[in-house]
Amino acid sequence: MKSSSTWRFVLKIVGLSLAAAGLICLLVGFWDKLAEDAAAVKDKLSGRCGCRCSEFDDYDDDLLCE
Repeated sequence: MKSSSTWRFVLKIVGLSLAAAGLICLLVGFWDKLAEDAAAVKDKLSGRCGCRCSEFDDYDDDLLCE
């Protein structure tokens, strides 16, 4: 009887280890998409728009240098 409970415990540990490894693989595989989504949420919460435009974009730099 004791052998059966030992095998169940070992299988539970192996199953949890495989589940954790799968979750880590998903995180590594989709890290770029997760980072983009996190940046978009951060911008939305801070009140900024999605565009990263400067306040000086409307000036013509060629005319300023003449």
